[in-house]
Amino acid sequence: MRVQRAKWWILLFGAMLAFWGLLAGPDVLLGVDLGKWGTALLVTVAWISMFAVSRAPVDEAERILSPGEWKAWVGVAFMLAATGYFLAKAHVFADGPAAENDGARAVGRNLALLLVAWSVLLGVLGARWKGRVQEDERDREIEKQAAGWGRGALTFCLIGLAAMLAFSPSDRLAWATHFMIANLLVFALMWGWLCEYVATALLYWRDRREVRA
Repeated sequence: MRVQRAKWWILLFGAMLAFWGLLAGPDVLLGVDLGKWGTALLVTVAWISMFAVSRAPVDEAERILSPGEWKAWVGVAFMLAATGYFLAKAHVFADGPAAENDGARAVGRNLALLLVAWSVLLGVLGARWKGRVQEDERDREIEKQAAGWGRGALTFCLIGLAAMLAFSPSDRLAWATHFMIANLLVFALMWGWLCEYVATALLYWRDRREVRA
């Protein structure tokens, strides 16, 4: 039991270190791209965590979380990392289009790596519960409610962006290049997805607490 706890504490420390590299650390440390390093470490932690879950008996894993809730929390982790990383590195988009902007290309590459790793992990989770019921009426109702929260967050973000561009004095919009606005629209999509996954995970958590009560 102590060994198991120690492993999870090590994984937690690794995840925190990865988030520091992605969000709070300098762009380059001792000649190493911290964004690339943090992304690789986060993906490694996620893979090890999912491997540990895959080794546990299915009944034991499902007593903790349902398949839908597992996917929701994985989505929260990856979207939180992607959104936070995007915001932390948003300043690079002011340096010009990606064709002539090494910083923007690096950010795009790291975000693409996160997306690929996330897709693969979802495939691993889906394979784990293959042949078993992964979705029922409760799951569909939770997905419907969470989708509403995601649409609301996306709409709010787009209205805020439109209002800022429409009502700000032109001398304060020097930063609002076509490339920057395009990336802000991408951020709005990411924000909507993050809110949807957070809502999904919280709805599952609330439902689980009510069942246990």
